[in-house]
Formats: sequence, C-alpha cells, structure tokens
Amino acid sequence: MPGLLSPDHVLHTIADELAARFAGVFAAETVERYVFESYAALGRSAKVTAHLPALTSRFAGDRLTALAQSKGRVPHDLPEVLFVCVQNAGRSQMAAALLHHHAQGRVHVRSAGSAPAERIHPAVTEVMDELGVDLAREFPKPLTDDVVRAADVVITMGCGDACPIYPGKRYEDWSLADPADASPDEARRIRDEIDARVRALLTELVP
Repeated sequence: MPGLLSPDHVLHTIADELAARFAGVFAAETVERYVFESYAALGRSAKVTAHLPALTSRFAGDRLTALAQSKGRVPHDLPEVLFVCVQNAGRSQMAAALLHHHAQGRVHVRSAGSAPAERIHPAVTEVMDELGVDLAREFPKPLTDDVVRAADVVITMGCGDACPIYPGKRYEDWSLADPADASPDEARRIRDEIDARVRALLTELVP
C-alpha cells in the first residue's frame, strides 16, 4: 500500500536513533548490525509482526546496553541479574518482574529464553496481575551472549546447558514447575515459590 514504510527503512530509522543514543560508545555500524540481528531473532518467534519494530528497538537497545556494560564502556553501578528459562514466557518473566518490583531500582533485571515463545502465558499474566505486577509491556526474548556477559548473577530454570558459562559470575539453577499448562492454583503456587526465592536473593544482593 502507498505510504507504508519498508521494514528496512524502519530498521534504519531505529538504528539511527540508537546510534545517537550510543554515540561515543559504539560505531553506527555496530548499532545497525544489532538492530537487524535483533529484528531477525524476534521475528523467528513472533507470528504477529505489527509490534516488531517497537520491540526490536527495546531489545536492541537493551542488548547494546548489556554489551557496553560487559566492555566497561558504561557504568555498572547496580547488581545485574539474568533469569533464563526455555520459553521466557513463564518462570523467568515472573522472577524478573518480581525482583524488579521488590528491588525498587536497587537491582537491574533481565530475562531471556533458550527457545522463546510467541507471547507470555496468559495464566502467568493473570496471577501476576493479582499482585499488582503488570506484564503487559513484557515479551519473550531470545537468549543472547551479550546479556549473559553483562550479568553478575545468572539464574536458569529448566533450560539445561543452553546458557554459556563465563568465569566470575554466580550461576544458580532453580528447579521449578512450568506454569505453561498449570491450573490457576498451581500457577499461584509457582508464583509464590518464585517470589520467596526472589526475596531471598534480593537480601543477598542488597543487604
């Protein structure tokens, strides 16, 4: 249809915006590569593409921030925690949202999946809403090397050996049921177990 912008045009616009944001940190070519790679990675798991450009901007921006942190090009003032599960649609999203909620800016949190789903499980959104934690803006994201390198603590949940191991980081594996097909009561039980673990982690990271 006339007037519609091509995906390449939109992605170049996103790249220009992020290049301005990361000026002096990364070359424009690096930013552009991250934008196109992020768009492709998200597109593999997302059937609905209407929001892909906006999600790409957020995903690429977060990846570039993580890369800058891991290379010491931007301040790394807060503990960085990464939660990883298979689909990044349940357990890791719950954990990231709960830690962000309880930390109140004292910890920076990311989440990712080794095989991300198309969307967050509705049961997860519902039981998190019960606590006043809104997941409406969140979306499943693929696991990338840059976010692992930026993390101080990496917590996996049933994703096996998908997460690369780097020295100097704290790794934990939380054995938790998958809420994908859980009943509402079971989803609440999983949520509450994650909440207890998250609270304990927070007291260790920020005494």
